Parts: sequence; structure tokens; C-alpha cells
Amino acid sequence: MTQNDATRPAIRCNSVWQVFGSGARDHLDKALAQTGHDPEAAAQSLRGLRLVPAVQDATFDVQSGELFVIMGLSGSGKSTLIRCISRLIEATGGEILIDGDNILEASKSRMTELRRGKLGMVFQHFGLFPHMTVAENVAFPLKMQGRAKADRVERAHEVLELVGLAGREKAYPRELSGGQRQRVGIARSLAANPDIWFLDEPFSALDPLIRRQLQDEFVEIQARLKKSIVFITHDIAEALKIADRIAIMRDGKIVQIGTPAEIVLNPVDDYVREFSKDVAKGRHARVQSVMRPVNGVIPDGPALRQDMTLEAALATCIAKYAPVPVHDAGGNLIGTVDPSDLASALQAEDP
Repeated sequence: MTQNDATRPAIRCNSVWQVFGSGARDHLDKALAQTGHDPEAAAQSLRGLRLVPAVQDATFDVQSGELFVIMGLSGSGKSTLIRCISRLIEATGGEILIDGDNILEASKSRMTELRRGKLGMVFQHFGLFPHMTVAENVAFPLKMQGRAKADRVERAHEVLELVGLAGREKAYPRELSGGQRQRVGIARSLAANPDIWFLDEPFSALDPLIRRQLQDEFVEIQARLKKSIVFITHDIAEALKIADRIAIMRDGKIVQIGTPAEIVLNPVDDYVREFSKDVAKGRHARVQSVMRPVNGVIPDGPALRQDMTLEAALATCIAKYAPVPVHDAGGNLIGTVDPSDLASALQAEDP
């Protein structure tokens, strides 16, 4: 049964492979046939031929309006995978469906049409034209579409206001900070109002403070626009902060896909567990991830919401307890501490 527009994912990847080396496609087909389509055995066979299976049998959906993060260490295959999905490089095998159409079979003219209208891209290096003003950089995709100048200018002003750069339309890239240049890159990718947005480590070159600020702004923009997004990062804190779901890659393979709470609370192996070992789990997991069904007895106590973080829920529960004494090293009473103050001191601000 064919999925209709309402239920069809924005992106569907079916057994996507990217193999580097001479004759990769023929060797991949042969390896899969010889191993009964066993991805691990096929990859091992390819390595024996001195080929590099950079992406192995990647299968997942990105739902309409979902922010899907792909993360992993350097060399895990995450950037190669997003380049396959956006067809900046040709995947060796599998299917990549965008709105139901297999883009691996699309003509060059069709891909140009998609990139000018439906697909937006932001990369780590800003790629701005130094001889163009901010507004001209942002309006450039619209110029390529043949839109009228007045229309281009109006749209450039709209998206620059959206990313917090109203008033800088006439500035040149050299006059902007790194964070401002990245905002211009984001605005340019939004100018054509794409349905699907690819971002490859867009904030990794920025200072930590600017990076956190842009993450916050990015989350706010997504809350308003509800784009279908594939976002690449190597930073687990960034992934947990912005993602609806996360795919973690290792050696070209996707090893786990889940919500931030699932990744933190239920890692599938030591590799995933290592990513999240220093994460304050209470900041990302919600009450609904640990609650149990009511078994007939309605408990007394503070009312919690299922969407509260574990930190916030714990602070609410602790607030009902009375202050406790504090002693010095000699056992002398020197003060008291309220459990709620302990919880407040440990609780992070909601992102």
C-alpha cells in the first residue's frame, strides 16, 4: 500500500551503502549476494578487497517536522551519510526516498530543482561570498530561482530578522563575527523556504558560549518552522539538547536510534554508554520514561507531570522534606540545609 502525504516520512533510507574504491558498486552487489545480504559479512568481504565501506546498510526514517540527529566520533560515517542523503556524493547502494521519490534515480536537473526549492543545506564552513553584502548572500538562492529583485530583498529581510540579524543587511561577511556569519548561512539556507534541512556540524567551529547561544536560537527557530531536519554532530550534549531522535554511528554502522531519554537511560552497548557516561541523565530524561502504572492505590505526595525532567521531579519531591542538620568535622552542629536547596543547586536550567 502506498503511503499518502500525511503519513509518508520526509526521508526514508533503505539499506544505504557508501563504499569507496574502484568497482565499488559491482563488488558490493557481489558481496551481498554471496553473504545472503549479511551487512557485517559483506563489509568484511569488501575490506578484504581493499575497499572502504564508509556507510553500511543504513536504514531509518525521518518524519515530517522531525529533528533527527546523526552523531558519532570522527570517521564514524556520519558526514558521509548526510552527503549521500543530500546526494552531494552518489550512494553505492540502497534507496533514499524523499517524499516517496528515490533520489538516487533522479536526473541532474531534478536534483537541481530539489536543491533550489525543497532542500536547504548548512555546513561547518560558512561558504559566504565575500564580495556580497549579507542581504545579497541570503538572497542568492532566490536569484538562482529567477525571483524578482523586490521579492528577493523582502524575503532576505524576513529571514535575517528570524535569525536575529535585522539591521546588518548591508554589512559584508568580513565585518561579522563567526556566530553572525553562521546565522547568515542559516538564513541563506532558509531563504527558499525548504521543506527539508541538512546541517553538517554547523556550530562546531564556534566558541562554546556562541555555540550554546546558537543552539538555543536554532531550537526556537525549529519550534516555529517545523522543518524536517537531519543534523550532524559529534557532541552528545548538543544532540541531547536539540534532537527529537538520535542515531549513533560507529565504523559506518548505525548502532542505536532513539529519543534522547532512550539513548541516555538505555544504551545498547558500551560504545553508546561511553558517549553518555558524563551526561547528567536527569536533565534529559522525563518522568514518563521511569513511571509505573497505577496499581490500585493512589499515592499521596506532590503532583508531577509526565513531561517534567527527572531533576525537576526530584526537586518537587524533595521539597516536602524538612531541613536536616549539618555538622563540622568535630561533630558540632553548625547549621541546617533544606533538601530543596540541595536539589535547586544541582538542577540545570531548562534548555
